[in-house]
Amino acid sequence: MRRLNPVHPGRFLRTEIIEAHGLSVTEAARILRVSRPTLSSLLNAKSDLSGEMSLRFEKAFGVEMETLMRMQNSYDIAQTRSREKEIRLERYKPRSAA
Repeated sequence: MRRLNPVHPGRFLRTEIIEAHGLSVTEAARILRVSRPTLSSLLNAKSDLSGEMSLRFEKAFGVEMETLMRMQNSYDIAQTRSREKEIRLERYKPRSAA
């Protein structure tokens, strides 16, 4: 069953990891060894979660990389599906053999 509105992984990380641990974005960026603007962009759903960043969260906070990447994939699929009508194509029909 398709989830209609999956949450952006950055929003999940903000509430379930950063805020749950009482961390500021600056503190979390230091822990993750990334720049504050890079982390802020992710947490505000302005950038996608990369494999490397998901691994950093796994190493620092114990949330599995695979789980986070599945969240990103689900979010990407939902965003693309929401624009499905804008992509106008006809199904390919192979020519019959002569």
